[in-house]
Amino acid sequence: MKRRLALAFAVVLCAAIGGGVWLAREAFARAELVAPRATEIVYDREGVFLTQIAHGESAGYGYWPLEKIPERFVAATLALEDRRFYSHGGVDLLAIARAAWNNIARRGRREGASTIAMQVARMQNPGPRGLKRKIIEAATAVALIARHGREAVLAQYLRLAPYGAESHGVAHAARYYFDKPVEDLSWAETALLAAVPQAPGRMNLSREGGLSRASTRAARALDKLTRMGALDPAQAALAKARLAAMKRIAPPRRPETLHLALRYERLAREGRIVAASPYDPRIHASIDLGVEEEVALMARRYLNGFRGAGARQVAVMVAERGATLGGAARDTGGSNTVVAEVGSARFGGAGSGAFDFTRVTRSPGSTLKPFVYALAFERGALSATDILADVPEGASGVNNADGAFLGPMSPRQALANSRNVPAANLLRRVGIEANFHFLHELGLHDLEAPPESFGVSMAIGSLPTKLENLMRAYAALADDGVLGDLVYAREQRRSAPRRVMSVDTARLVTSFLSDPQARLPTFPRYGPLEYPFAVAVKTGTSQGYRDAWTLAYSTKFIVGVWLGRADAGTMKELGGAASSARLAHAILVKLHGAKPGDMDAENFPPPPERRAVDLCLGRDARENCFETIREWVKPGEAAPIAAPALSASSAGQEMEASAGPVLAIAAPEHNTHIWRNPDQPAALNRLALKLAQGTPGAQIVWYVDGEPFVVAEADQTVFWPLQPGAHRIQARLALRPGASRSVRVMVE
Repeated sequence: MKRRLALAFAVVLCAAIGGGVWLAREAFARAELVAPRATEIVYDREGVFLTQIAHGESAGYGYWPLEKIPERFVAATLALEDRRFYSHGGVDLLAIARAAWNNIARRGRREGASTIAMQVARMQNPGPRGLKRKIIEAATAVALIARHGREAVLAQYLRLAPYGAESHGVAHAARYYFDKPVEDLSWAETALLAAVPQAPGRMNLSREGGLSRASTRAARALDKLTRMGALDPAQAALAKARLAAMKRIAPPRRPETLHLALRYERLAREGRIVAASPYDPRIHASIDLGVEEEVALMARRYLNGFRGAGARQVAVMVAERGATLGGAARDTGGSNTVVAEVGSARFGGAGSGAFDFTRVTRSPGSTLKPFVYALAFERGALSATDILADVPEGASGVNNADGAFLGPMSPRQALANSRNVPAANLLRRVGIEANFHFLHELGLHDLEAPPESFGVSMAIGSLPTKLENLMRAYAALADDGVLGDLVYAREQRRSAPRRVMSVDTARLVTSFLSDPQARLPTFPRYGPLEYPFAVAVKTGTSQGYRDAWTLAYSTKFIVGVWLGRADAGTMKELGGAASSARLAHAILVKLHGAKPGDMDAENFPPPPERRAVDLCLGRDARENCFETIREWVKPGEAAPIAAPALSASSAGQEMEASAGPVLAIAAPEHNTHIWRNPDQPAALNRLALKLAQGTPGAQIVWYVDGEPFVVAEADQTVFWPLQPGAHRIQARLALRPGASRSVRVMVE
């Protein structure tokens, strides 16, 4: 019998020792102070709540760390949760005994005895309640105190405790509910928040019943603090009076800007927005929610007007140029601060509204043309007084959107009229690969496909891009050729701005895009492309009318608009100038506060070291100029109005001495680069030679490399069979003085 008892005792002892070892190992494995990354709260430029950013799959909200423990809040918390916190080692045996007696005696609502340390253990490792878990939490509480000390465990509780509405941690809750740091809370606010963690759901401060229950418990905390001598009776009476007068405290609600919320969440998770202090992770956004709401309403209203033509979605971005957010507290420290961003007509609405169409890749139509011209100016392949031919011959299969051809044009006219043929030929002249890499440098694409797969149609929309990319690239044009990031917050980490084109090129292209006279005849005067103040504007329409774009910038703002369909379906002949340009116009006029009849004399700065001259666009039979255009030219680049008409000379090409009438070659363009197709019949591998209008009835001799090739009428198009190598082509009058400038052609 004694042997059996001894054996049983040994078994029990071994089990106890084993259980103790297991419990100790389990407790110390859990005895770490762990909290998710702090939640950033994002406010707009006027301090209005925009959103907050949680981290981790189940992080919820909250978890602001504490730079120092707030004494007033600690006093209220310990009075309610753990009065003997500083006298026990993690488990309060007296509280357990009292709770057990009360639970037996009352036989009603159960009373708990969890200490601060036990609650930390539970919050860090949540799970189903039960005796086993209680024992583990108690052991973990002891291990936490032993390993980290009471102050660290208390700080962890104040960081993790739930305060309702998905707010965790007193520092976050103080900012979330009262928009102030925890140190600035009154005694009434302190006691109220300290009461909530016992039952955050039942003490929901945004409901009358929850506020009443929390206020009752807060009053008990004030009484306890008074008895303990931490609060004098007068302070307690004032705090109770304020408690009684409190109204429901609704936590801030995110506006209907979920695309914006997701934008800030992505920027934060990518490390591009980082709060200035981990103890106060507020983000000061550049967004103005008032402007955001107004732009969203305008976008929906204009979209509704175009639904009959098949439009289903809209996206808008507005950035402020060269301005700060006003005051040190709101200053982003740079230009191109985004003040409004509408990702779709309505988040989650019909037509795939969950997509943020500022970030969706689409065909940009003609919106890339300004950068084709910019690169040509940068490479010296184009001057402001050159002639570009808008003619069917040599157009590489490219047609203009209106099906018409306007003949010889200055670069200003060709870009302002958004002619496809000159842009495609210009891209080919400079090089497909060079343009592809330049557009990549501007951030318009990150494609790894071979440039040849896009060809010259890059100039008219074959290279896909996004509205946000276009906004950034157009900002470089507006900012004298310096490319920087779009700015969304004062705390944003920005890449260093870099120059992507010269000041001269950026300002010259801007002058093209802001010249309403140069847009004639394609875009009539006083339409949606013309403003009562200086605006550079470019529209784009993709093939099949699938996308309608407008990018417009003034001296103060940049606006980008996309209109289309989520399914990339076609619209009914709805181009950028007829649709998105109207919305962009309305937004810019509203932002500038312009009234009907207003005219602002402010203009864009001219290109440095250039002078304004009047160039002749056409002469009558008596050589009198009947049409001029103002151009910014470099010294020696062109003469003023007395010079030969642009329609009859190519001022940027090499002049050869001649007497008599001056001829101008419309096709091919100077410095044209052509690739022969070896699989094509020899009869089709040929180059069209054509003069600009101006010498009707005359006989012309075409010379190739100094040798006569063919005699033809001045208005006749002839074709020269392509031969590899570099060639010089010239037209001369037959039997009398008069010659064109030579054009250079490279054939491969």
